[in-house]
Amino acid sequence: MSVHRFRTGDDTFRVAIDAMSRAALRPDFTWREIPAPSRMAPSAWAATGEIENQDEELASGRLVILHDPAGQEAWDGTFRMVALVQAQLEPEFSVEAMLGDVAWSWVTESLELHGADSRELGCTATRVVSQSYGALASRPSTVDVEMRVSWTPEEDELAPHFAAWTAMLAAAGGLPPAPPRVAPIAPAHRARAPRPQDSEDTR
Repeated sequence: MSVHRFRTGDDTFRVAIDAMSRAALRPDFTWREIPAPSRMAPSAWAATGEIENQDEELASGRLVILHDPAGQEAWDGTFRMVALVQAQLEPEFSVEAMLGDVAWSWVTESLELHGADSRELGCTATRVVSQSYGALASRPSTVDVEMRVSWTPEEDELAPHFAAWTAMLAAAGGLPPAPPRVAPIAPAHRARAPRPQDSEDTR
């Protein structure tokens, strides 16, 4: 059962979400609906998702889809996609000066691959390097990347945009942004989704 209550009269949003939810996605991706923020737009839908390879979670994130039938000037449209992508990379990425550019390429290539035409596309990529010292010196260094991406779809068909978000997760997890039903190969870089205890250890 859906956790969302669609606003009465917003049939465009309900139909778009229903069609998107039935579309085929890559087999290594799992997702579930979560409560959506209620103050960002008249209608909203949200989900969390994970990319797994050989029973290991490589990347995780969240997607929020906003809809305002009247449109919003900042969006330049009536729909807005707001995505979060998180992954933990191998320590070598701590000195990778071009990581931000690489993360941006994950976004643009994923949208292009799935034909998700968009405008007002923006992304912020944050890298957090955690190193331990003293009694904790034996703990390995970790590199977390977090990408916050938002864009306005050119059309009301949202399935390509949902698939593009899954491709962003796959790329962050070291897998190719493959089309649906293509079997995943070994990750191009070692990655796993950040775990809650990781954040607690690095405070």
